[in-house]
Amino acid sequence: MPIDPTVATGAHVSTVEFSWTESDVLLYQLALGATDLTYTLEGPALQVLPSFGVVAPTFHMTDPPPLDLPGCDINLAQVVHGSQSISVAGPVPTSGSATVTTRISEVWDKGKAAVIWQEGVATGPDGEELWTTRSSIFVKGEGGWGGDRGGAAPVEIPDRSPDADTTYDVLPQQALLYRLCGDRNPLHADPDFAKAAGFPAPILHGLCSYGIALRTLTEQLLGGDATRIAGFGVKFSGVLFPGETMRVRGWREDGRIVGSATVAGGERDGAPVLGDVVLTTA
Repeated sequence: MPIDPTVATGAHVSTVEFSWTESDVLLYQLALGATDLTYTLEGPALQVLPSFGVVAPTFHMTDPPPLDLPGCDINLAQVVHGSQSISVAGPVPTSGSATVTTRISEVWDKGKAAVIWQEGVATGPDGEELWTTRSSIFVKGEGGWGGDRGGAAPVEIPDRSPDADTTYDVLPQQALLYRLCGDRNPLHADPDFAKAAGFPAPILHGLCSYGIALRTLTEQLLGGDATRIAGFGVKFSGVLFPGETMRVRGWREDGRIVGSATVAGGERDGAPVLGDVVLTTA
């Protein structure tokens, strides 16, 4: 079978040493549409959105992301990013080096698809933990072996007006810019590949939407102070195409910020982009 959960679950995926510079941080945050100088100008005032930790280990890769997962015989055309989260031990440095160790933590059987969860722990040169990421991929056409279906309670949105409600116009070239941050998946650039995967055109990287949402909520509800972020997680509930507009809403609730992101305007007005959005603060 293409996915063998007995082999995959708990398997070590990789241990990768990596480093990053201020220039990497600047490029990443510009690719998220940042304009404030605290995100876009090198120097002592530069701060790092924690979502950078998700892409830092692969930032300098120029090949499409590998899918060499133990016990999993799958290809990129089958895969959609399902969810992503990061928790940080403190502010992400503007430059540095680290080692990230990644394992497959869970494999869920959704019948006509499988969900593969990975967890990565990044540590600095002295062994101190910097951040932990969790992500899932949705593998179309797999599943059906009678395994654990998994699941989690959805994040409830308060029944009141949001504390922040704003929009961001995605640039037509946004995906082409964001792919310079280490994700060369042709789904986000090649029209023929996108059509073969079932989309009418290349879609924006889910992690770009993820970063835009974090930047927006930080600017709107945390005074632009990225050092107040302890963690950020989302479920990728829909796609966004370059040239569309994303609406981001956020609510302060129980000491955290919960939110959503949808398409704003056009024929797809209101279509979901990100759900189960949770920003935790330090």
